[in-house]
This record gives sequence, C-alpha cells and structure tokens, in this order.
Amino acid sequence: MEKLKGTSKDLLAENINELRKLFPEAFTEDKKINFETLKNLLGEYVDKDRERYSFTWAGKQQARREAQKVSTGTLRPCKEESVNFDDTENLYIEGDNLEVLKLLQKSYHNSIKMIYIDPPYNTGKDFVYKDNYHDNLKNYKQVTGQVDPEGNKLSTNSDSAGRYHSNWLNMMYPRLKLARNLLKDDGVIFISIDDNEVHNLRKICDEIFGEENCLGVIANINNPKGRSDDKFIATSHEYIVVYSKNINNIKLFGFEPDYKIIKRYNKLDSDGKRYREIDLRKTGDSDKREDRPDMFYYYYFNENSPDKLIVSKEKVIDNTLTEVLPLKDGGEEGRWRWGFDTSLKKLDKVYAKYMPTKKRWSIFEKDYLEGRPPIKSTSSWTFKDVNSERGSEQLIELGFTKESFSRPKPIGTLRRILEIGLIPDEESIVLDFFSGSSGIVQAIYNLKLEKKRLIKFINIQLPEPLDNTEKRYKDNNEAIILCDSLNVPRTIAEIGKERIRRVINKIKEEQDEKIDNLDLGFKVLKLDSSNIKAWDSETENLEEDLLSAVNNIKEDRTEEDILFEVLLKYGLDLTLPIEETEIAGNKVFNVGMGELICCLSRSISLDTVRGIGKLKEEINPGSCRVVFMDNGFENDVVKTNAMQILKKHGIEEIRSI
Repeated sequence: MEKLKGTSKDLLAENINELRKLFPEAFTEDKKINFETLKNLLGEYVDKDRERYSFTWAGKQQARREAQKVSTGTLRPCKEESVNFDDTENLYIEGDNLEVLKLLQKSYHNSIKMIYIDPPYNTGKDFVYKDNYHDNLKNYKQVTGQVDPEGNKLSTNSDSAGRYHSNWLNMMYPRLKLARNLLKDDGVIFISIDDNEVHNLRKICDEIFGEENCLGVIANINNPKGRSDDKFIATSHEYIVVYSKNINNIKLFGFEPDYKIIKRYNKLDSDGKRYREIDLRKTGDSDKREDRPDMFYYYYFNENSPDKLIVSKEKVIDNTLTEVLPLKDGGEEGRWRWGFDTSLKKLDKVYAKYMPTKKRWSIFEKDYLEGRPPIKSTSSWTFKDVNSERGSEQLIELGFTKESFSRPKPIGTLRRILEIGLIPDEESIVLDFFSGSSGIVQAIYNLKLEKKRLIKFINIQLPEPLDNTEKRYKDNNEAIILCDSLNVPRTIAEIGKERIRRVINKIKEEQDEKIDNLDLGFKVLKLDSSNIKAWDSETENLEEDLLSAVNNIKEDRTEEDILFEVLLKYGLDLTLPIEETEIAGNKVFNVGMGELICCLSRSISLDTVRGIGKLKEEINPGSCRVVFMDNGFENDVVKTNAMQILKKHGIEEIRSI
C-alpha cells in the first residue's frame, strides 16, 4: 500500500520534467542538465552579450529559489470560527501567505480567475512579512508573536536600512511567482500600491507575468485634496497595477454599463428589448467620401416601407424609390460606418428615418443594450466611491470604530476591480492573499446581490498581532477592545473574520428574499506544521523515536485535520462536500460524492473495508481513491486483504498516511 507524500507540489521538479519533454538531449544519464547542449539546442535564442537590460537586487536568487521550495505544512479546519462550514465554498485561511500559496499549488493550480492584493506599501514603518528562508514555518510562528527568539521586534523595514527596497522585493517576488501558477489562462491580477514601490513592482511583474501581459496601471484618485503631510507635492492617488496571465486569452475587460449609459437605450422593440438609434453615417475624423471611397454607397427604400432597404454600389434610377446618401451636415458627401458587404449582411438591422431638423433621410442602426460590449476602463479613476474616507465609513456602518482598521480599501474601488476583472455569467474564484479587513468579501457579496454573480472567494491573512503593529493600536485600543470583547486573539485576521460575519448578518437581516442561492458562509483553515511527525535521523533516543514513528500522527490532531492534509496532498478542492458515515464502528469520510473515501480510524476491520467497497458501488463515482491510516488496521492480515477486497469493487488507487 503506497504512502501519500507529505509535502506540497514540487514546482522545481515539475519545471525540470517539462524541460526534459522539450529537450531530452540536454539531460545526462544521471538525469542532470547539460547546459552546453541546451545552449546549442536553443541556438540564436541564447543571450551572449555581456551588457544587457536586467533588473536585480540583493537576495533575488534566493527569493527565486524560495518560490520553488516545497512546504511541509498543512491547513487545519476550524469549524467553531467558520460560518456554514459544511456547505460553503468560500475559504478564509489564517497563516503566512508564502506557505499557504505553496500548499494551494495542487488544489488550485490554474483555477483562480482573479487575484487582488493590497500588500505592504513599504513606507518605512510596519513590515511583518520578513521571510526566514531556512525555516518558514518556524519563522511564521515567530512573526505571529512579533519577536525573534531573543525578543527583538521583527516588523520594521526602516528606510535607513541598507536593503530597504531589496527586503520588500524579496518578500513580494516568491509570492507573485506562486500566485501566477494559480491563475487561470484567462486570469488577471490587480495590485494596489503607492509610489514608494510602484516602479519596482512593475519590473518584477514584467519578469514574472511578462511585459506583454501588462494590461495597464490605474491612477486611483482616493484623496482628491491631497495628503497634507507630504513635503512637496500633496499626493492624491494610489496605483492599481494590472497584469494578465496571457493577454491573448482575455475575454472581457471593462465595466458593465451604469445607469447613465442604460438611460440612453430609451426604445423598446416588439420583444421588449431596449435599444437606441445610431446614425450609420460616420462622424468625426476621416468622415469624408475621399477618406474611404469603398465605404460610400447607396441605400434605397420605398417611403411606405422604410424598414425594407436596398443597398447598391451603383446609383439606381427608379422614381418609386428614395435615395439615401451619407451626407455631412454641410451637404458634402461623407461615408458610412460599415463597409458594403457588412451592410448587405445586416439589412435587417437598419432602417431609414427622416430627420425634420436636417430635412433629409438617413439610415439608422438599432443598437441593443443586451450583448453590449463592456465599457473600457480609463487609466484614472475619479469616482466618488473610490475615496479613502468611504472605506472607514463602511466599517463604521458594520458597527466597527474608525480606528478598528487602518485605511481599509473602499468598497467602490474593490467592486470596480471585480467588475472589470470577472465575466458576468462565469463561475469564478477570487483570491486575496493580503486580505486585511476582508473588504474584498463585502464587495463580492454586494456584487452577487445586485448582479447575481457566481463568485467564490479565498482570503489569506497573517494573524498579525494588533498590539505589536502600529502605534495607533496602543494609543486607541479600539481593535484590541473589540477582539477582547469577542474573546478572540488580538490579530488582524480576527478583524477580517468578524467583518465577514457582520456582512453576512446584515445581508440576512436586509435581503431575505434575495439570498436563496447566496453562499453566506466561509470555512476557516489555519496554517500549521504537518499532522505527521517528522523522523529525526540524528535522534539520541532511538527506541523512543521508533515507537513514535509507529504512532506517526501528532497527538493533538483530529481526523478532520488529517483529512484536510490528504485533500491538499491529492490536490482536491478544499470546499468539496464532505459526508461522514459510520461503517462497522469506524468513521468514514466521503469526499466529493466518492471522489475520495477516507477512513482514519485506528481499528479498521475487514467489515469496515467491505463496507467502503459497498459505499463506492452505491455512489458509483467516475473514479474513486481510498486512504487509510497506515497503522490503523487491526492487524497485518486485514491490511493485506484490504487492497484485494477494494480492487474487486473497482478501486485501484489505495493509499495510506
């Protein structure tokens, strides 16, 4: 019985395998890469110049290697902090996003439609994402306490530090590298940033996503009056940097029409569909006949039937027909917006109409609201609802104080990002791995309520202690008082989870008739070390460690903890439905309607194994895999026979943990 591997997806090994498929000749017999052969195979595509444009910084190679390392951690379910844990398809993950992103590589590879992040702006103040590449899980536990083993504060990246920009880049690079792997081929990422690091962010995004995949940079005017504490020029905006995974796969990128646009569609056809009339004559630049002679031709109709048109390249002599030309307001010959062949195909889409003011006929197109292309976003957002003050007001509306969270993003900004990043009728997953106060979730729910969107979310947030971050929390203590009143740890993650709960409660109170199909819940998962004890080959107490290896699961871990680690190792969606059943006195988990069946008990009998086989036949999934505890069988005979019994029921993949 084969054992499940205890690490996250090995991205380096996967990249090497892909390289081997493309260039098998470049590998030696001991499976190492012969770079001289590889250079010859690549020919003219190898850069041999000593001087070239490049972007580098202290620690870049180490940061690049970090993105390829595997994680030995896991995510443990926390039902008591969740809402509607068993049915929801939304996730809130508490932990260092570097490790969490590694753990999600199997389950959500190429699955995320949109990523939004609002990372630390590197202002020279708080900076808790300081990676220890030797042991990230150990570092995570230290960071959540905000002190190193000697009690020194970890959170400052002062601008007087010698590696001020490098530290920020080393933090961002591996996270963005891992994030790209999760994006769908038509996925997009939006990153909020200010002018401290926007130039460096553009450069690392060009490297990770490709310069050609930059969709633009939006100046978000979030403080029209400007910041009074700026020395020389009062800053009135931040940036939103936007990249795609593959620009050739972008299907939609723009706003849905608002009420100002909709009211222009002031006519209804016989089917009740809204449309507006648009003159087919070209206006503006290059609107003369000589500009495009091929787009000058004739329309004819009988005045008794203005919707039955004839189109001709040549002038027609017929006294029963009225001729319509694309004449400019001064009477000069202009041209049409459509070519002749297009007009010939779309005769049923146009009609003749007399214009009393101009005292002449013209041809009009019915432009329908339904199916209208999205409105392209401008590079400057001056909307009132992107103002920073609205972010704090929206927290207050949920019962928080203004000081509960520093500078939360306004829902207007986040909603606009969702509107231009998602396709209306497509089921999408939105990931935010610097989720802060969870504003993106409130924006998602608002959009789902109004537009009936199909959006799931994954939030990731470091449980950063409030009383060791900004001085503001020590002076005012509103966030700390709130956490204490809820009897929860004093962390930013607790503020984020509580905001989602309050948004859900508000929706339930105000929108009863609209929430039948709305997923009002979230699963809380928490980063931790693996449930499986690590073998220490340098142990001094061999007998004790051998006994520990037999009972290889940590004592404080539950069967549900182990189940979620199995889901991660198999790369299964962490929100698949899980049903619990009892077979011969043992708990059995049925995941995804038989996609995975787990029995993690320590007294597995042949009756339990036979029951699992019958359960598989009742469910009849397309494929099924079964996982047991390696030391969970009553004896070796049961363990040996288990595989044969399950194979008779059509189950070929049987693993142990």
